Amino acid sequence: MKEIKLIKNRSDIGAGTRGSDLGVDAIEIAAINFNDDYFNLYAFENVETENETIYNKVKNSFAKRIGSVINVCTRLSNSVENNIKENNYPIVLSGDHSSALGTISGIKAANPDKTLGVVWIDAHADLHSPYTSPSGNIHGMPLAAALSRDNMAYKVNEISNETADLWNKMKNIGVEGQKVEAQNVIYFGVRDTEDAEDKSILENDIKNYTVEEMRYRGFEKCLEEAIQKLASCDMIYVSFDVDSMDCDMISKGTGTPVSKGFDIDEAIKIIQAFINTGKTACFEVVEVNPTLDNKGNKMAEAAFEVLKATTGTITTKMIK
Repeated sequence: MKEIKLIKNRSDIGAGTRGSDLGVDAIEIAAINFNDDYFNLYAFENVETENETIYNKVKNSFAKRIGSVINVCTRLSNSVENNIKENNYPIVLSGDHSSALGTISGIKAANPDKTLGVVWIDAHADLHSPYTSPSGNIHGMPLAAALSRDNMAYKVNEISNETADLWNKMKNIGVEGQKVEAQNVIYFGVRDTEDAEDKSILENDIKNYTVEEMRYRGFEKCLEEAIQKLASCDMIYVSFDVDSMDCDMISKGTGTPVSKGFDIDEAIKIIQAFINTGKTACFEVVEVNPTLDNKGNKMAEAAFEVLKATTGTITTKMIK
């Protein structure tokens, strides 16, 4: 019988602002404050982090702390791979979004011959590479690494040989090379991008369902269309960055808050639509940062609402 396993990855070294390493605990506190025993219901494991490297001098300025990010993503990849092979359904709770590369790599390593679809619910495209990143923060690069894209046509940074070697190593976590095809990636809510990302989205014809489009055309119609786009995929990974939600409506408890996002019910509706296909292999929640929350622990509470509702749907559709 398949069982849910919570994988807790408290790493925040891929972000530009510290604090998302506390996000997992903030979500647990939200559950306690709701008098909900969610975190007592499921087995869990912790991924070893390297958050202490934040104190090290940055050598790879266009891919900050990349060596340690590789280590953490490799551990997460191994955890996800092993749990899938053990017939568990992994729900990954992470700090910053660089973790998604580890999760995707683990799913693919467990199922190397299957086609993976990626549902990316986020305010950001996370399509940068060290050659294009304006910040060097790796939480803006996981999807480019999973796609094995350097985006050299939009290069603005001259990176060292060491950084280039580490970036190539990052792209080969879990299984060598590309983990997902661009045609099998769908964005929801992306609205804060740089020029290199915009060009890459256009070049690769990646569909972005904006908040405005979904509200205008209707969620049901857009989601039906999106599910059809991934019809050829054997399995689907859903990555939920809490900054996809409206920071003014909910809170600014995330590292890169952006206005005019989804509300809680809309986020749940998107995620549940894909869980209901019966194809999802993993669900991940990232980027809760309680140190930035201007409304107490509101973002973590919103994340827990999404997590609990999604877990209920996973239990109904995926646990057999």
